[in-house]
Amino acid sequence: MLTLLILAPLAALVLANLPFGRALRTWAHPLTLVLAIAQVGLVVFVPTDSWNGPCPLEKFFTFGLAMDQIGRVMLLSIGIVVFSAMMVAGSTMAPGGPRSRFASVMLIAMVGMNGTVLLRDLFSLYVFLEITAVSSFVLIAFNKDRDALEGAFKYIILSAVATTLMVGSVALFLLVAGETSFDAVSRALLNANTSVVAKVAMGAFVCGLFIKGGLVPFHGWLPGAYSSAPAPVSVFLAGIATKVSGVYALVRLMTSVFGPGSVSLNHVLLLVGAASIVVGALAALWQDNLKRLLAYSSISQVGYIILGLGCGSPLGVLGAVFHLFNHSVFKSLLFVNSAAVEQRVGTTDMNRMGALGGRMPITSVTSLIAVLSTAGIPPLAGFWSKLVIIVALWQSHDYAYAFIAVLMSVVTLGYLLLMQRKIFFNETSEDMMGVREASFGIVVPALVLAAITIGVGVLFPWILNTFLLPIGGIL
Repeated sequence: MLTLLILAPLAALVLANLPFGRALRTWAHPLTLVLAIAQVGLVVFVPTDSWNGPCPLEKFFTFGLAMDQIGRVMLLSIGIVVFSAMMVAGSTMAPGGPRSRFASVMLIAMVGMNGTVLLRDLFSLYVFLEITAVSSFVLIAFNKDRDALEGAFKYIILSAVATTLMVGSVALFLLVAGETSFDAVSRALLNANTSVVAKVAMGAFVCGLFIKGGLVPFHGWLPGAYSSAPAPVSVFLAGIATKVSGVYALVRLMTSVFGPGSVSLNHVLLLVGAASIVVGALAALWQDNLKRLLAYSSISQVGYIILGLGCGSPLGVLGAVFHLFNHSVFKSLLFVNSAAVEQRVGTTDMNRMGALGGRMPITSVTSLIAVLSTAGIPPLAGFWSKLVIIVALWQSHDYAYAFIAVLMSVVTLGYLLLMQRKIFFNETSEDMMGVREASFGIVVPALVLAAITIGVGVLFPWILNTFLLPIGGIL
């Protein structure tokens, strides 16, 4: 069945772009929306063991796929974010050409992301990471204006550096292990005769993932890409694209290849995670552009995921995966609300906004929910994942990093509440008097994402037993 998660969006892409007749192209958007909803439903209701069963198509297509609980959480995140991005696109992009082209590229991105999550081979992982990266590059440059092209250019240059590092490391792994499967590379890392070369390859691959994930000090491309992209692209990039191509891939390698017990790599992860948290949070304090503020906030929140991963314990990995999911949800919600404000006000400059709370009540309330979850306020989802990460840091005796995590959560609350005040509670101008609530296609994903944020927080004991504790079991 896992093969279908790659072949279904590929088949939809071909169907929506058949050479005869333009009528079929209008189906690209609804097809992508249906696939995203179907992926969410299947991941939630079909047990993990059932997914790993045989598929009739495997006699024709063999990818060597496997799914565990980490993959299940990521596939759920992909479905939720793609659904949200497609809903926003339906309200902000013109029907016909632009919307269909966006949907087609999103289908390619789904192929890349689903493949990245399910594959168990380093070379194949690299290939599907590049599929995701190329589709992201196209989406960033979608509007073809100066800012979009500049953001896309920065991304593709740094992505090329990351690609070089990863291809070189895959070649080294092939030399020392004889193949590039996760199991073979993991065994090569334990072999004293090949450990030096293998560790050099490991460092190169990790640096490449740091670049793709937008982590400090490789974060320079991210604010420009997020802020210059169209609204639905920003939702997609911030919600899941960089998380799959950088952060998830790092989680997968740490759990399946390198092992969480690599002390030197854990120190690097802790340092990079802490630096990302601090730099992202402090940079967000000085932003007047809403999307740039959220971009720097994203860098900071990804740092928490890396901190959890750097603990080197099952609890830390559990917290990292949980915060990755929560970040996908509440960051998507913030960018959906950014799209709502931009749709009605026509700008993302917060100094030109004010008193929108009474005119856009749903956007205001859902934004506040996302703000509180991002800052780790109970009982919302973000509180529990941050709590697990801080407990894991404390148990691993990384007290300084735990202190940084708590302190920067306070800073996060400060700049996000300031954002909330500027947009929804400041004095208004005459230009804002005629503003009304966002359109249906933006309000619906905002309500869905807010409900997930609240529901996951309130139902945390059930989420822990159903989705999270099995992650600790596979380690």
